[in-house]
Amino acid sequence: MASASHPLSLRLGADGWRALEDLARKRGLTRAEAARQAIAETAERERRRSGLAAEVAQLADDPVDRVERGRVMSEMDAIAAEWPE
Repeated sequence: MASASHPLSLRLGADGWRALEDLARKRGLTRAEAARQAIAETAERERRRSGLAAEVAQLADDPVDRVERGRVMSEMDAIAAEWPE
């Protein structure tokens, strides 16, 4: 499937413009390509964060994991009590 091109126009403030210029220069890209990469990278980072949050929530609701977590925390508390302050 061929990807369609969708034009986008936006206004950047001075900070955004400088950030885009800097990113493009450092990567040796046009501003447009730097913007496309930045959007794709941000979207991927958000997908990973959402996935991690869902995994954490799933583990928090898992009764077996809760029991194991409690056991490990008790063991760590016992060890920590032996350490001098």
